[in-house]
Amino acid sequence: VLVTQPLRPPLPGPGGRLLVGSEGRYRASLRWASGRTEALMKHLQSNGVKLLLSSAKQEEEVVYYAKLYGVSVVECLSSEEMALIREITGVSPYVPFGDNVHGEIAETAVATFCQPLLLGSKRCVHVGFTSVGAFQPHCLILCGPVDGVNEQHAAALQGAFVMLQQLFERVDR
Repeated sequence: VLVTQPLRPPLPGPGGRLLVGSEGRYRASLRWASGRTEALMKHLQSNGVKLLLSSAKQEEEVVYYAKLYGVSVVECLSSEEMALIREITGVSPYVPFGDNVHGEIAETAVATFCQPLLLGSKRCVHVGFTSVGAFQPHCLILCGPVDGVNEQHAAALQGAFVMLQQLFERVDR
């Protein structure tokens, strides 16, 4: 499932104001937020969701409950990555409404695999999706010791793909 916002209800951060009458009410609001977060993760699990792809950074509590309920979390995806996932899968982001965390999860995608991937110091994820349209995704990751090597590999592969494309055009005719 795709999400574009933090799933834990926000409490005001630095510079914000939360007016409560007592420490007890403050603790109650924290318990409410925690309970809502747990209920949401339980709802995702009961709907068969195993992977949460998020453009927003999620709170540690969201990641904790996700792990507790068997849901993997990939966060901080760029808008380009989210757009590509939406194009491949046809799925729109899930938005839980207010206190109603039990709403229908209408759009999910099937991931054929999901594996963590470490590229140098960057932590990535390799996800395979079943395409819903004519577009069939393919993956090629280039990782060289310096940028120049990556550019050389990319140019060589581009030339190889052009040659293959020309070869198959002639066969089709």
